[in-house]
Amino acid sequence: MLKLVLPKGSLEKATLELFEAADLPVERSSSVNYKATINDPRIESVRILRPQEIPTYVADGLFDIGITGRDWIEETSSDVISLGEMKYSKATSKPVRIVMAVPEDSPWQSIKDLPTGVRVSTEYPEITARHLAAAGIDADVRLSYGATEAKVPDIVDVVVDITETGRALNAAGLRIIETLVTSYTELIANPTTAADPDKAHAMRQIHTLLQGVLDARGKVLVKMNVPTDCLDAVIGVLPSLKAPTVNELFRAAGYAVETVVQKSEINILIPKLRDKGASGIVEMPITKIIP
Repeated sequence: MLKLVLPKGSLEKATLELFEAADLPVERSSSVNYKATINDPRIESVRILRPQEIPTYVADGLFDIGITGRDWIEETSSDVISLGEMKYSKATSKPVRIVMAVPEDSPWQSIKDLPTGVRVSTEYPEITARHLAAAGIDADVRLSYGATEAKVPDIVDVVVDITETGRALNAAGLRIIETLVTSYTELIANPTTAADPDKAHAMRQIHTLLQGVLDARGKVLVKMNVPTDCLDAVIGVLPSLKAPTVNELFRAAGYAVETVVQKSEINILIPKLRDKGASGIVEMPITKIIP
């Protein structure tokens, strides 16, 4: 039903892992094959292409839905519908940023400090030009094909580059003076396709599966038995995602309690629950959370 396009490159591995966890495994003959399939009646075909191209192809109707970054949607000014942010990237769940950076010893503190004719290197010339124009700066914007941070100060004065942690820019002796775009990965759709009720329904279902995986990351299910006289104390220490589920045990032998908590808290939580009277504590992994 739907023609899907997925990103190749830095997002590829994380995207394929996401679809696998969502029970939508992507099958292809080799890692260099750009055509793939997903055994799901809602997905007609799958292509794997550079994320820079995906917004334009989806806008043009070559694909119905795709995954790319907000940065490339903004750079290409593509007419697409966002079905939602997918908060993952190649290394973390944090967004990436398109930032303007200058040498550490530069006197410039913001984009408005840049002089006329300043030389700027970037893989995002359209975004860069728009922000410079908005600040009233007449600049020499040059397209970069990679290693952008290495071009300062010998080739250009300023770079506009993408960063997730800022470490590469710091290592190159650069200082960020402006954030131009904050970019999450997004699931996007062609507007005409999204207007079709059946295809829009299929899109929402796929989005639900993918988002359910992302919502479950970093969380676990904790189950335990609690004596009646300890219930309030145990409930009081649970950092629940929502209200915990509490069911009375057979023959009024106490309560079975379960809830979802952050995995990062579990090493402190389990001993605390034991101290409050809980027993039979079980920690279980979660693959999806569907609200």
